[in-house]
Amino acid sequence: MTGPQFISDRNPPWPLHDAGGSRQVEAIAAARCLPHGLMQAAGHGLARLALALAPHAQRIWIAAGPGNNGGDGFEAAVHLHRAGKQVSVTTIGTAAQRPPDAAAALSRAQDAGVAIEPGLPPGAHADLAIDALLGLGSTRGPEGVVAQALRLFNAHAGVRLAVDLPTGLDADHGTLLGEHAAVATHTLSLLTLKPGLFTAQGRDHAGQVWFDDLGMASVVAQVPLRAELGASDAAMPAQTARLHAQHKGSFGDVIVIGGAAGMTGAVLLAGRAAIVAGAGRVYVSALDPEAPGHDPAWPELMLRPDLWRAAPTMLSAATVVCGCGGGEAVREALPVVLTRASRLVLDADALNAIAEDTSLQALLIARQARGLATLLTPHPLEAARLAGASGAAAVQADRLGAAEQIAARFGCTVLLKGSGSVIATPQRATTVNASGNARLASAGTGDVLAGWLGGLWSASLAAVTPPSSHAIARAGAWQHGAAADPDIAKTPLTASRLLQQLAAAG
Repeated sequence: MTGPQFISDRNPPWPLHDAGGSRQVEAIAAARCLPHGLMQAAGHGLARLALALAPHAQRIWIAAGPGNNGGDGFEAAVHLHRAGKQVSVTTIGTAAQRPPDAAAALSRAQDAGVAIEPGLPPGAHADLAIDALLGLGSTRGPEGVVAQALRLFNAHAGVRLAVDLPTGLDADHGTLLGEHAAVATHTLSLLTLKPGLFTAQGRDHAGQVWFDDLGMASVVAQVPLRAELGASDAAMPAQTARLHAQHKGSFGDVIVIGGAAGMTGAVLLAGRAAIVAGAGRVYVSALDPEAPGHDPAWPELMLRPDLWRAAPTMLSAATVVCGCGGGEAVREALPVVLTRASRLVLDADALNAIAEDTSLQALLIARQARGLATLLTPHPLEAARLAGASGAAAVQADRLGAAEQIAARFGCTVLLKGSGSVIATPQRATTVNASGNARLASAGTGDVLAGWLGGLWSASLAAVTPPSSHAIARAGAWQHGAAADPDIAKTPLTASRLLQQLAAAG
């Protein structure tokens, strides 16, 4: 890599390194460089990105903290000053606090004639603001003068560029370390990409993420990754051209079970999504005895009440999606479904029922030993119930860890929904999904995802090597999110409109 590169979900998957792995990379890389060379490279990359993002900016304000993050800001200031910009640097912290590299960078900036002040100037008057306050080493929330600097930074109306991490954001979990945190329009991650930039609150605070490995790609590859950032190339080995000689039976059957009284819309949305995703035939087994016998808008759906009870052997050959709008009624179907379904997507009320019933948990755990594949799609509160956590906040505090814990406990794939959905499977690299936005936060989009996953899984049976549940989850999550990305509007995307977007993308 030469210089900063924009991280898009259209890129290949990127390795994500947590704080420990990032420090390993930094230590190895620093040993390979001349003294202060790594920080000088970081400052050069930061200045290049600043000039690219705001080429007409004349006044640039840099808030530089006491550590190496501030040193990167000092080095960038040298290059921006030499480019003819009016650079003003606010320094926070004393000389005794600065590591040797940062102290040397400050001296270079002073020798170059950069305006450096210990006070807080009105940063809103600048054309570009750079947050170089606190980075990877932060373990507590910004306070005092750092918090004041953040308020100025966040009030800036133009480009707000964060160095490595927005100050106040946890690198590993994407949570906020305290009350105050930078809200950047862009973040340049240095040496490694951190998981926290892409999940929980990370995406709201990081803005558009850029990456500069500072010429150390070979070093980055030496250090074990924490996870991968999913991308469009996950979408999808099974989606190859259909052969003329294939027929609907080539693409399998999906059985969708759910839709208790008052919630039949959920099961119909899931069934419709399975059709759009490519399943050969889709059966909807509504649990509401008063459910309609057909779907006039989608006559392709075959509505068969009590199908799981009347024809349980069908479950062994089909891909089953269970739980969408299932209410309490889904509990009765779960023992049969867990025992018989060879490929099973469990969502919503099915997950809540399993979380409360140890006998259902035992049936779920037994599936792995029997060679039966399972994919769970919880939102954070459902995940908390499955993990025995205190609530959704506990899951959100460590989304990767929570998904991995549930996957290990039940021997299955877990797709933990939310900002930066997490896909975890035992013995596989965890994936953070890079597509999607807050427009998906509307009723029914989770039902669409469950049905979409079931349809993809069923259609993939025609592939020479059918993909794993992990691959299905990666592909389905990316496609589901990408369907919301073309029009980043403030209005939510309804589930019905999402189906249309998915159909158009296919």
